[in-house]
Amino acid sequence: MSLLPSALAGTGLIGGFATARSTKNRPLGGAVLAAAGTGAFLLWKSNAGTPTATALSALYLAAFGASHPLAKKIGAWPAVNTVTAGVVLSSLVAGRRR
Repeated sequence: MSLLPSALAGTGLIGGFATARSTKNRPLGGAVLAAAGTGAFLLWKSNAGTPTATALSALYLAAFGASHPLAKKIGAWPAVNTVTAGVVLSSLVAGRRR
């Protein structure tokens, strides 16, 4: 099992948020999110196939979206860390080699 796609997904979510927050440049944070998500997709596709890669990428994007309303309830960093944990765990389970 390769940990790289899971690490990329986690880096995209946490790194994208951290980049946007520290630079006050949301598009730059989005670029980090997109670049890491693209890399994770390609590795998931190689490891587990296109349907699984598509599902995990949809989860990645849904987690990004869900972090915003969740942040209003529990705070920004706890929300980002929570959705990231869900994506990384899902990646470890579903994104492994066939």
